[in-house]
Amino acid sequence: MKTPLKKQQCNVAGLAIGWIAYAASTAYVAYRYPWAAALLWIAGVPSLRWALYYFFPRISHYLGYGRIADRFSSGPPSHANSLAAPVELNLYTFFSCPFCPIVFARLQALQHEMGFALTIIDVTLKPQTLMAKGIRSVPVVEVGDHRLTGNSTTEQLEALITCRRTPELSRAS
Repeated sequence: MKTPLKKQQCNVAGLAIGWIAYAASTAYVAYRYPWAAALLWIAGVPSLRWALYYFFPRISHYLGYGRIADRFSSGPPSHANSLAAPVELNLYTFFSCPFCPIVFARLQALQHEMGFALTIIDVTLKPQTLMAKGIRSVPVVEVGDHRLTGNSTTEQLEALITCRRTPELSRAS
């Protein structure tokens, strides 16, 4: 029996609760145990989280997320032209989400080829942005009213960017 894979996205509430639990457990360990154990806890847990973050693409299939694979579009990349409306793209990220840097790297590669404006918005300490935009999982890539949530492939990102790019009508005066 094959178990279904988890969605390749990070739940914002889960990430926030994880860091709150780390702060609370740090206070508990510092109060209850000798200072050496507290220092080991304070340094060890972030080191393990960093290792998870850094090695995540290689170990994601062991954690139930499946492989972190990218798909490229079958045609040549759509390059910016002088008639294309400028595209403004927002990337919403959260500290310690392992999918956010993967999507960011894909967007940087596409930005070099397609020439769109990229704004990165870290919502780690911005609950008002989360509430206003209705963001529950990250990463979120937003172009106008269109959004992609989770680990988006290069093909999906390119489709999102090009669907918003419409040539402006030039008027003769």
